[in-house]
Amino acid sequence: MKTLVIGAHPALKDSVINKRWLRELQKYPDQYTIHMLADVYPDGRIDAAREQHLVETHGSLIFQFPFYWFSCPPILKAWFDTVLTHGWAYGRNGGDKLAGRKIALAVSTGIRAEDYDRGGRYHYTLAELLAPFETMLRIYCRADYRPFFVFYGAEDMPGEDYSSPAWEVEASAQEYARFAAALS
Repeated sequence: MKTLVIGAHPALKDSVINKRWLRELQKYPDQYTIHMLADVYPDGRIDAAREQHLVETHGSLIFQFPFYWFSCPPILKAWFDTVLTHGWAYGRNGGDKLAGRKIALAVSTGIRAEDYDRGGRYHYTLAELLAPFETMLRIYCRADYRPFFVFYGAEDMPGEDYSSPAWEVEASAQEYARFAAALS
């Protein structure tokens, strides 16, 4: 079965890394379905039945999004709240649609890796900050939650002369393709 990549980006046209990641996976249409929530739901109103059917007709899942304000974009949060219902995604009576399914996050950050460290600027690791997603998917939904994929430092740093060089973005796209293939 194909892997479903559920993308959530509030400004994909302005993205560097998320847009490049998607272009890389689009080279393999027999392996991936790219599902951009903002394109499908420009009004933000998620159709739970449609989304549940889409998930059920695919194998592994990747949730791809920029990590900002220490969370996911609002449309992805709305997706989780609307689609992962009791009796479908969790619960005793039939809540098993994600059970055992390989699920991973692919996140881009505008912050450098060293800032996501107990001794760094934010005092927490990215794994610690992503723990609510892991808890939701692994514990509640009983999914086979896999380690996340990350690209650090995709944006200009405020007050600093830093942005990710093109070679780094390209290398990340290749690594992302290998990461996604390993979920199949």
